[in-house]
Amino acid sequence: MEAYLSSLSLIGLIGRLPASVAQGLIWGIMALGVYVTFRLLDIADLSVDGTFATGGAVTAMLIIAGVNPWTSMIIALICGLLVGCVTGFLHTKLGIPAILAGILTQYALYSINLAIMGFKANQAISVDKYYLLISSRNIPPAIVTGLGFVIVVIAVMYWFFGTEMGSALRATGCNPTMSKAQGININTMKVLGLAISNGLVSLAGCLSAQYSGFADVKSGQGAIVIGLAAVIIGEVLGESIMGKKLNFAGRLIFIIFGGIIYYVIYTLVLWLKLDPNLMKLFTAIIVAVFLAVPYLKGQAKNSFARAGKNSAIKEGK
Repeated sequence: MEAYLSSLSLIGLIGRLPASVAQGLIWGIMALGVYVTFRLLDIADLSVDGTFATGGAVTAMLIIAGVNPWTSMIIALICGLLVGCVTGFLHTKLGIPAILAGILTQYALYSINLAIMGFKANQAISVDKYYLLISSRNIPPAIVTGLGFVIVVIAVMYWFFGTEMGSALRATGCNPTMSKAQGININTMKVLGLAISNGLVSLAGCLSAQYSGFADVKSGQGAIVIGLAAVIIGEVLGESIMGKKLNFAGRLIFIIFGGIIYYVIYTLVLWLKLDPNLMKLFTAIIVAVFLAVPYLKGQAKNSFARAGKNSAIKEGK
């Protein structure tokens, strides 16, 4: 035990944290996409696992072909929007349940992503050979770039969801029946929400491929769980700190913090020299714990309320 503890370097852990922040910012953008469907539309969209890889695949192949990374990013974003529209079409026009529509899209994207990358499982885009927007080889600039993207994404989302169309989308998720009665085309709103969600996920995949220096067909595997983890961690953290003062902008910001915290935990697991193959288990436990916190807090409050009420009744007798 002493030998194990002595092998752990606190300086080494601190040195890894900046890279965790950079990755957390990228995956925080992905988590914002998950938030749109999971919280605002109340839809579990599993197509994001494939869309994340699509963003990386499109970006890598375009950069290899000599396309400017900014242009590649825009094209990757558009591809993500189109993927979301496909999932929305399957759900709203063909009557396929949302979760199954997402699975079908994700399943199809595996082959599509392979085709995009010339039927190769991965494609390298080294920063030594190509101009990239962000790279793990230069962590401080990567953090600044990631933070810049996060600020722009949150600002655009805050503006959009404050518009009439954005408010209609949020209303659709809150109460579809009432929204329909108010003249809102809920099918259009669902397609729009899925498109926005997958567009953000594809953008995150685009940045992730450049950051890591390669695109991989399996890069989005488990992305939905990581996104949910970031959303749940961010919400619980935000509600604990801000309470009832937590507004929509605050939620978006704390979701980014959720992504960073997730990757800090991931780095901690690696620093403790635990098997990284167990990370999916740890992620599942983290998500389960943070999902249970609001419920358990509510149960505790109800228990105290019932106890107080029973005590008052006894005193009255």
